Amino acid sequence: MDGILIIDKPEGFTSFDVVAKMRGMLRTRKVGHAGTLDPMATGVLPILVERGTKCCDILPCQDKRYTATLKLGVLTDTLDSTGTVLETRPVSVTKEQVEAVLKDFVGEIKQVPPMYSAIQINGQRLYDLARQGIEVEREARSITIYHCDLLGEGPEENEYIIDVACSKGTYIRTLCGDIGEKLGCGACMTALRRTEAAGFSLSESITLEAASQLAQEGKLQDKILPVEQVFRTLPAVNLSEKQSKMYRNGVRLDCARVQGNPQQGTDLRVFGHDGTFLGVAYVNEENALCSRQLFAINK
Repeated sequence: MDGILIIDKPEGFTSFDVVAKMRGMLRTRKVGHAGTLDPMATGVLPILVERGTKCCDILPCQDKRYTATLKLGVLTDTLDSTGTVLETRPVSVTKEQVEAVLKDFVGEIKQVPPMYSAIQINGQRLYDLARQGIEVEREARSITIYHCDLLGEGPEENEYIIDVACSKGTYIRTLCGDIGEKLGCGACMTALRRTEAAGFSLSESITLEAASQLAQEGKLQDKILPVEQVFRTLPAVNLSEKQSKMYRNGVRLDCARVQGNPQQGTDLRVFGHDGTFLGVAYVNEENALCSRQLFAINK
């Protein structure tokens, strides 16, 4: 039952709520997730199961993609519609102006994390300080926006829907607020749906309701993707039977003797002589294939 299950997180649930439910459905405590979503957000939440939890710190793809709705002219303390409205401003912005401003946010930019976030400063979560009415200075962080496109207007007046592909650590709430400030009227985020995470998309996800039904039928395990799917973008190397045994036991292998003679520069998927996925490796400065994470059980 090792692997990854892609859940379409519903609104109103924390990521930990989903993990707790999956622990019950899968009848195992060893369950984690890759990429926290706020309760108001929906969409792709990769659930890591059993040995799949070892993936968390070595995910090869940590970029994300979102569909977000922002409302111009409304500023809140949380930068989204769940917060307290601090100010409303008149809006005299056209759709064309919104589309033009979005281009200013593409590329590597600096972003100040919101006060309502899980970032720790001096051992305290920012959201805990924010709830006490305390605001502290936050250092701007470098993030990358790969694209930020206007999809259309939202259901309410002065609402716009955007499609954002971004690097790990990007706060879409902050992006919406910054877009509003750039337009001169301010903005807050009113909806958020994550469409891609860890290299997986909504098309590969199932809802919590579907997962519950499958669990009752004893079929949920069929939806768990194998661990190697997380690393499908990495180049692969195949070991001989002797090399497989050595690798399983933590022995570094001479790359000159490994099929394909892998080079430094990227992590690699490692497969045994029988096609078993053994783990993720890298090539060190001495041209040796070293294990970064072993997933196969030692034999």
